[in-house]
Amino acid sequence: MTIGSSMSSGYCSLDEDLEDCFFTAKTSFFRSTPNKVPAKNVTQTVEEEKPEPPTIQEIKQKIEKYNAKVTNCLLMKLNDDGTYTGFIKVHLKLRRPVTVPAGIRPQSIYDALKEVNLADMTDKRTSFYLPLDAIKQLHISSTTTVSEVIQGLLKKFMVVDNPQKFALFKEMRKDGQVLFQKLPLTEYPLYLRLLAGPDTDVLSFVLKENETGEVEWDAFSIPELQNFLMILDKEEKDKIQQVQRKYEKFKQRLQQTLKEARGKPG
Repeated sequence: MTIGSSMSSGYCSLDEDLEDCFFTAKTSFFRSTPNKVPAKNVTQTVEEEKPEPPTIQEIKQKIEKYNAKVTNCLLMKLNDDGTYTGFIKVHLKLRRPVTVPAGIRPQSIYDALKEVNLADMTDKRTSFYLPLDAIKQLHISSTTTVSEVIQGLLKKFMVVDNPQKFALFKEMRKDGQVLFQKLPLTEYPLYLRLLAGPDTDVLSFVLKENETGEVEWDAFSIPELQNFLMILDKEEKDKIQQVQRKYEKFKQRLQQTLKEARGKPG
């Protein structure tokens, strides 16, 4: 799978500093309020019935129709063997920190081309929040599965967490509702993009935590759990300081009001 990079605003490029990319996210763990989305959100988990595989001629016609609607240079290209390549955009909506190698330089274009895995260069780990609702553009093939897309994204950001902790969803808008459907690991995202057309308002892809109900703490390593505890401890201390500052200001205003009241004639 080929993973493309974009230097435009809103994308994390191959040569971006890792900390600059990751530290733009908010430092809160297991947020008490969900992401702001329209009120009428529905998550669908029922898989749709798959139609018969299209012929090469049908694929060619669909690609021509797709490319005719493209307003940028991100066209799909049909290969001689019937496969095709194109681009998808994935929104990152992760509410929890991810585990990355500590003290590793950002991945360069050379590393990506040589498929150098920088995560293997150290056993030290730390936790970061990926930018909330950041967008990553990927150049993939029609044979690229959802599983490979998830693994490619994690490798791109040097995330060493188990890929099973994440899931790829397709987001659709219909009749004023925002519908999320979890995609099977064997699904082909580029084919879904081809069928829906290039308009991301009709269909977009979202990477989220693979929610299965209760948090499966056994899936996390000891260093990960220790990092989570450090984050929670920091969040607790910050919250305590916020409350103390709030009531200290209230106390000062109250004392000032009482002082002024005493100074007035009765």
